[in-house]
Amino acid sequence: MSFTLPSLSYEYDGLQPYIDAETMHIHHTKHHQGYVNNLNKAIEGTEFENMSIEDILKNVDKASPAIRNNGGGHYNHSLFWKLLSPNGTHPSGDALEGINKKWSSFDKFKEAFSQAAATRFGSGWAWLVVLEDGSFEICSTPNQDNPIMGKDICGVKGFPILGIDVWEHAYYLKYQNRRPEYIEAFFNVIDWNEVNSRLVQSTEYFK
Repeated sequence: MSFTLPSLSYEYDGLQPYIDAETMHIHHTKHHQGYVNNLNKAIEGTEFENMSIEDILKNVDKASPAIRNNGGGHYNHSLFWKLLSPNGTHPSGDALEGINKKWSSFDKFKEAFSQAAATRFGSGWAWLVVLEDGSFEICSTPNQDNPIMGKDICGVKGFPILGIDVWEHAYYLKYQNRRPEYIEAFFNVIDWNEVNSRLVQSTEYFK
């Protein structure tokens, strides 16, 4: 199996003013493309060569650092692009119900999620995760790790339905060292319909 760079459903300038066009172009065509290229090289001739990206991540404890880092980078970014939309939506449906059940309000969830993203030291991600019992949790991971890799990685074993990239390449051209401003802007371009779609997918994931 050879992985490829997914196309975006919007233009590079489609998320402005919240995420600028140059950042999106570099992020997609340079950083993500780099993960794809390096992942294909790393899996060539290995037991991972014909696995899906999800199966690679589930077995990452058996993988080389190159497969782990680039496999995570490919999966995380492929998800990230889908979660973004020029027409950011309001939280709704089962996702909002799960958030309210766990944090009592969307504002409290937003505060907790933003805190996880802002306090992730160095490069990494913050995640909204659905667990096998259907409950929600927030966690963060370093580098290109994610919750699919297991409990030892994220503190919980679950399926990510929302994630924010807090590597500097995701925001530095516009926000420099002001990561909290980038995190606040992110909430304006979330496609909550996609989050709800991910929630539906989680039921298949746990079968």
